[in-house]
Amino acid sequence: MPRKPRLTLDEHTEMGRVLAGIRDELAHRATQLDKAYPSSGPEGVPRKKVGAALRALDEARSALEILLSGEHPDAAETTVYYPYPEDRSVVIAPDRPAS
Repeated sequence: MPRKPRLTLDEHTEMGRVLAGIRDELAHRATQLDKAYPSSGPEGVPRKKVGAALRALDEARSALEILLSGEHPDAAETTVYYPYPEDRSVVIAPDRPAS
């Protein structure tokens, strides 16, 4: 079975920008849920699920950073998967104005 192609450095960079933007939006939504609903019982389930999604996304970014280091050791930097705020893709739901 042939080896699958790996991400190019540019693809890693774009992936990092987008995943960071998605994480920012999920964190915003988690805060919104924290302010609107109790943290326990059935009403707390959505916030817990969003929190689990945040943790899963963070784990994926960490794993991708390790892959990046192995695939592109000379160009790997932590800012690829943990970019500065101004370098992140903006992921905004249609009902939320840009800040």
